[in-house]
Amino acid sequence: MPRIISKSDCVGCANCERVCIVGCITEDTDKKRRINESACVDCGACQLACPRKCISQK
Repeated sequence: MPRIISKSDCVGCANCERVCIVGCITEDTDKKRRINESACVDCGACQLACPRKCISQK
């Protein structure tokens, strides 16, 4: 299952975007990040990199 980002907890630090091996995390209009679920390979790197722990499995 792909990962999801809790928008209310995301601070837009971009750690998840930097470690994503497939580049499926992008900046949204509110400076927070979003995951393209169809491109996510569910490696979990973004979840480990998030200092706010706002990324989880769907």
